[in-house]
Amino acid sequence: MTRHLNKDTTLCMSLAARPSNFGTRFHNFLYDALDLDYLYKAFTTTDLAGAISGVRALGVRGCAISMPFKEQVIALVDELDASAKAIHSVNTIVNTEGYLKAYNTDYIAIATLLRQYQVDNGLTFVLRGSGGMAKAVACALRDAGFTRGRIIDRDPANAARLADLYGFEAGSDIAGLHPQLLINATPIGMAGGHDENTLAYSEEEIAAADTVFDVVALPETTPLINAARALNKTVITGAEVFAIQAVEQFALYTGVRPSDELFRQAAAWSRQ
Repeated sequence: MTRHLNKDTTLCMSLAARPSNFGTRFHNFLYDALDLDYLYKAFTTTDLAGAISGVRALGVRGCAISMPFKEQVIALVDELDASAKAIHSVNTIVNTEGYLKAYNTDYIAIATLLRQYQVDNGLTFVLRGSGGMAKAVACALRDAGFTRGRIIDRDPANAARLADLYGFEAGSDIAGLHPQLLINATPIGMAGGHDENTLAYSEEEIAAADTVFDVVALPETTPLINAARALNKTVITGAEVFAIQAVEQFALYTGVRPSDELFRQAAAWSRQ
């Protein structure tokens, strides 16, 4: 059914340093399929406070938050849901008559994928990154029962703060660890960035691992994912993270939860 935009159409949006079409395609596909009078648009900004003020003032119903705004935005909302408060990171804002409540659906997606892929919590892991997404990953790992792992970052102090929060080791590299699970929660490999053609881990480290998890969603197959697949490793992609967290956002924005089949169709459409 063709929808006609009008003055009553509800707007939802995303804010990211490097916007992609994933969210736009995913949400608008479901709006069309379910005949909802909504529209979704991706934006970037150099004025986060101004953008969030616009969300509030203009009645934008939902706003997805991506890197690098997931922690910065906390001071600009009215309430943190338990999901965002637990990891002090936001990826979703719901606007109810000017009242902004923030959530984190990244955690739900990561925890879901660890279960779906039956990732053994006895594996030794290394998590690269210390930002908002890394917090969601670290929290999900802890809650899934992982105990043997190290968080690494270009800034060892940032790695130490995150590791202390969830009871893991911290460092600047993986020397001496021999991790079986490699996780990238940095922009390394992201399309459009300085490191888009860079491996988040070395080929030797990938070869020694069992499972590789890259939360970068754009492109769908990053250099890390391509290298891991070439070595027949189990891989979990950022595109999978995106699709699961996006359907949780969709339900928060609209009050409607699509069927599993519609979810699969929307996820496939968003990746085209």
